[in-house]
Amino acid sequence: MPAPPGDNLTVEEHSPSDKAEGAITRKPFVPGAVVIATLSSPREKFWGMILALAPEGLSLSGVELASFEDLAVMVRDGEPFTAAVVFFPMHRLERVELDLPDGNLPSLSQRFFAKTGLEPSAALAPSDREQHKVSDEDSRSHASKERA
Repeated sequence: MPAPPGDNLTVEEHSPSDKAEGAITRKPFVPGAVVIATLSSPREKFWGMILALAPEGLSLSGVELASFEDLAVMVRDGEPFTAAVVFFPMHRLERVELDLPDGNLPSLSQRFFAKTGLEPSAALAPSDREQHKVSDEDSRSHASKERA
């Protein structure tokens, strides 16, 4: 029975010259990408922008998915808002998916923009102070690994 269109049952072969082309499509989970992270123990979902992705885990700036609508209303109404900067260890990550539209259904980013008029990347970007904390933690982690 042939596979229906859209099923990815075959792997395309790429030549070494393909490396320059399409590099973005091969590494979609880069800092700045807006994602939905599904976590286990306890089960929760988080919408946010990737700050860092490492073998140890995922750093995000965002909100729990259950708070998404409240966040959009707060931002629309001009209330102060600071995205949570969080780290999830790899053993808690069940799934991470890009926040993309699904057919006629808009992505959360598109819904956020439609409700607030603000790009999600602007709302989710951590303040300079929070960004330095994440960078310092990454540096300390890297330094301790080098000493080991």
